[in-house]
Amino acid sequence: MLAHLPILQVIVPLMAAPACLILRRPQLVWLFTLLASALAFIISILLLQQVMQTGTISYELGGWSPPWGIEYRIDKLNAFIALIISGVSTVVLLAAQTSIEKEIPQDKHTLFYILYLLSLTGMLGIVTTGDAFNVFVFLEISSLSAYSLIALGRDRRALWASFQYLIMGTIGATFILIGIGLMYQMTGTLNMADLATRLPEVAETRTVTTAYVFFIVGVCLKLALFPLHLWLPNAYAHAPSIVTAFFAATSTKVAAYLLIRFTFSIFGVSFSFTTLPMETLFLGLGLLGIFVASTVAIYQDNIKHVFAYSSVAQIGYMIVGFSMSTNAGLSAMLLHVFNHALMKGALFLALGAVLYRVGSTQLRDFQGLGRQMPLTMAAIVLAGLSLIGVPLTVGFVSKWYLVVAAIEKGWWPVAGLVLLASLLAVVYVWRIVETAYFKAPVVGKELVQEAPMTFLIPVWILVSANVYFGIDTRISVDIATAAAQSLFGVVP
Repeated sequence: MLAHLPILQVIVPLMAAPACLILRRPQLVWLFTLLASALAFIISILLLQQVMQTGTISYELGGWSPPWGIEYRIDKLNAFIALIISGVSTVVLLAAQTSIEKEIPQDKHTLFYILYLLSLTGMLGIVTTGDAFNVFVFLEISSLSAYSLIALGRDRRALWASFQYLIMGTIGATFILIGIGLMYQMTGTLNMADLATRLPEVAETRTVTTAYVFFIVGVCLKLALFPLHLWLPNAYAHAPSIVTAFFAATSTKVAAYLLIRFTFSIFGVSFSFTTLPMETLFLGLGLLGIFVASTVAIYQDNIKHVFAYSSVAQIGYMIVGFSMSTNAGLSAMLLHVFNHALMKGALFLALGAVLYRVGSTQLRDFQGLGRQMPLTMAAIVLAGLSLIGVPLTVGFVSKWYLVVAAIEKGWWPVAGLVLLASLLAVVYVWRIVETAYFKAPVVGKELVQEAPMTFLIPVWILVSANVYFGIDTRISVDIATAAAQSLFGVVP
């Protein structure tokens, strides 16, 4: 059984999706989906434990040995990302049944869970497969499900947001496919480990450079790296709350994984950061993303838009760590991938609770919510403090390691800019705090109750994780460091 964990990581949610059609009652479908996601989470934990103890796992499919056959290859990097995806998915699903009651028509509830499982399958498939073409196939499974999930929102603007995402996502996927095709043309293989061996032999050709550029541009579209982020704010703002919480914590992390995997494992650090000037390019785009997106977030009136633009800024932090092309920088990036999933999962899930009670996430409708929904607003404040980077939260840990990595690299101005950018987060988080706690409810407006426990429990699981992993950093830091070291060929 343990030998088949790599394939079970993908098969469990994939097989669970059509099985939902057999269960007619929405409550049973929700419970079944939750169990499938929880099982995927358990599998990811077992896989991570296994690779941390024994090293990389290679799983052959169809009886064909790689590189001729398709291979699932699990190492410290993708086991860590799979853990994040399946873990957040399971926690978010705890609130799904309550949330979609008001946000998705009753007759589409089963469809929602099917699409959710397919999206989960696609993300887990991307990070576990060792075949470059399979990456594209799973990317399409995840993306098509995502477009449909966003369009399920009652707000008609969800359709436009879904269409925008569809167009940008299709362009990104096309660029990725062209890049993979050019790699295959030059090497005759699609196996990622085999590509890493053969590409250096033809690295000086224009075709390989073109393949890298096409692939990276496509991935950056999926990552929503500034200025290729235009699809993200509306997609997050108008999708159902559960969908937003799930995607904000996972989808961009999958794109970050692809960026790391192909840059460090397949094309190599020397090609990416010496032959090509990617260090300067990524550093510039990362810093621009941090400051521009954070500034735009300050002026938003819809809190979903605030945290959507904040996500673009947080992606900028990840890219700054990536651009350093050092062990410390990559460790800081991976650590922030994990920590950002906890922050944004908690924030968007808490916003879902506000939407459930208030019917809006406009800033003006937050007046007086500090007293009316104390637990929900406390969760938003704590997750917001983590976003800022206050000590004893995961946000502080991320920025600390990023600043240390920048100083080790000799990038003192970058370290200063990272700290300075935190002040922008203070501004947009404070706007929410001020409205909720220091402004009275609108006269004549009905008082609202605290969010139901089905919302509060998963929200506070994620908020507690923000605090716990901000105090006890051994697990997250050790795994992120080990994953980064493995990519640089360092034996921990």
